[in-house]
Amino acid sequence: MSAIKEPSFRESVDMMFNRAVALMELEPGLEEKIRVVNATYTVRFGVRLRGKIETFTGYRSVHSEHMEPVKGGIRFSMGVNQDEVEALGALMTYKCALVEAPFGGSKGGLRIDPRKYNEKEMETITRRFAYELIKRDLINPSQNVPAPDMGTGQREMAWIADQYARMNTTDINARACVTGKPPHAGGIAGRVEATGRGVQYALREFFRHPKDKAAAGLTDTLGGKRIVVQGLGNVGYHAAKFLQEEDGAKITGIIERDGSLYNENGLDVEAVYQHIGEHGGVKGFAGADYAEDGSKLLEAECDILIPAALESVINLNNADRIKAPLIIEAANGPVTAGADEILRDKGTIIIPDMYANAGGVTVSYFEWVKNLSHIRFGRMQRRQEETRHQLLVNELERLDAFMGEKWSMSPDFKDKYLRGADELELVRSGLDDTMRIAYQSISEVWNSRDDVPDLRTAAFIVAISRVAKAYTAKGL
Repeated sequence: MSAIKEPSFRESVDMMFNRAVALMELEPGLEEKIRVVNATYTVRFGVRLRGKIETFTGYRSVHSEHMEPVKGGIRFSMGVNQDEVEALGALMTYKCALVEAPFGGSKGGLRIDPRKYNEKEMETITRRFAYELIKRDLINPSQNVPAPDMGTGQREMAWIADQYARMNTTDINARACVTGKPPHAGGIAGRVEATGRGVQYALREFFRHPKDKAAAGLTDTLGGKRIVVQGLGNVGYHAAKFLQEEDGAKITGIIERDGSLYNENGLDVEAVYQHIGEHGGVKGFAGADYAEDGSKLLEAECDILIPAALESVINLNNADRIKAPLIIEAANGPVTAGADEILRDKGTIIIPDMYANAGGVTVSYFEWVKNLSHIRFGRMQRRQEETRHQLLVNELERLDAFMGEKWSMSPDFKDKYLRGADELELVRSGLDDTMRIAYQSISEVWNSRDDVPDLRTAAFIVAISRVAKAYTAKGL
């Protein structure tokens, strides 16, 4: 098939939305209200750099305000355009609804190549962009709360939060204007790893459902499963690391910008990540087969394929050669609508992006709540938990002494049981619970309706129905 027929990312989102609503009974007009973008603001601003004025173009799109504030990342990339931002904003609406985070959907972007500017210049540009959005309430703790995305991270979020605080000196909730901040600037433990951790929890939950697992032709647990990861950035790295170290999966392939690595016995994810940090790519890594055309590894024999970097990497040109029985979309839109149809007909199971990479927005929600409550999670109850646990341990030790060698506690039981949960453990617990419940709602729709062909359609149905109920409750 020719790539000319490939739908754009925005068209793919619309096609998947349309496929879902065709199976739903929404009241007249509500389908259109949910589908369309509420508003998109385009800003063009100048910054004096290196003796001249440079003009930058940025966007902030608000897809749905069925709940407020709206939520969605800000990306810095030369590929940023209005269509992409609006499509990503729509996905944020459905993603938040799916994981029951009380937000509408939004997205932002600045057309820039961050590699061309030093840190001081990036700070000046970021603050100027933030200023344009803040003064129009497109960054606001109660109306629009951005987060990191492609090309942005904790550093940029700290700059934006500080810019908001400078412009709103009496807003006690100023830190809640963005999420993904550094821990020392109002962030939350576990936010950096959140999306990758969410991918791990999503796969764990998938493997708890025998019927779903069987549909992909997979058995047992994640242990020993061969996994190929495309993109070892923040999301891909954490997902691969946790799956390897905690679940015993084998990361047999890693694809990066400069090529791919393959070892059927498994790659050391941490070693590869360190190599990329030192050398800028995977080339030269010892102990693996290197190929310059990394995209070919997407077609390798494996159990699970994790596209974790770019949009549309699985498309009409390569979909029929994908061999993985299970694909989990850690990136936004890595499988095009055309490829999705080919893979579905082949029997490939796809865990969709709007669920699989929702770990980031889930933990962002926790951070936002933390900022509004002005207290660290675990601060009130941790020591109280330890005190109550101590009572039980004391009683067990008394029994231990009474019973002698016939009965005794495990050597490390006391240390583990006495330690109260800290913020990181509570964040991970909340994320795990969220990913489990969200998958269960998707799986139930998929398995209970003959007209729902896949998990993606099921996810859209669950999300859209929740958005529809929110609008109806508002009297729309």
